[in-house]
Amino acid sequence: MAEETEGYTALSKGEEKQTYIHPTIAELQKLLDSKHPSFSHHVNEVWPNLYLGDLFIAKNRYELWKLGITYILNAAHGRRLCEGNNDYGATITYHGVPANDSPDFDMSQYFYSASEFIHKALTSPGDRVLVHCAVGISRSATLVLAYLMIHHHLSLTQAIEKVQENRWICPNIGFLQQLIHLDEELHSARSKNMQEQKAEIC
Repeated sequence: MAEETEGYTALSKGEEKQTYIHPTIAELQKLLDSKHPSFSHHVNEVWPNLYLGDLFIAKNRYELWKLGITYILNAAHGRRLCEGNNDYGATITYHGVPANDSPDFDMSQYFYSASEFIHKALTSPGDRVLVHCAVGISRSATLVLAYLMIHHHLSLTQAIEKVQENRWICPNIGFLQQLIHLDEELHSARSKNMQEQKAEIC
């Protein structure tokens, strides 16, 4: 008899069918709403050496120094109230993503490039990366979720739950839909890869 586990339909023998149940927008909204918003912190470590924060922390060089930040990904580069630039000096590597916090904005075009930037930072010994936008809950949170999905093979739900352990986030509905598509794309690619590996073994 089959049972539902971690979004998969699992057989009684422990084998997984190739059917992945993707979360709906309503389910994701319910998950996001399950955590009470708290803006008591401008920045939080949501993954080892990966910090998610707002504009205040991005402009506070003393706090950046205390945190040991060496990479900054600005998800609101060049936007109003968040005019990103790369004048941090030689101690910080900067990358800007000119995103609007609008459901109609295509954030997915930056999923892989932003994830590679974060991955490069986190695979360099001693480096730490700050991902921020204006408030640190939508644009920047979306890119952090994409990174966890792409490089750590977390499902979208798992990625949200992981970030929520340390910070309240609220990606807009358009970004959530784009993350669902990424979730589908990644699962499909990994399922295909597993099938090819099994075929080679057989």
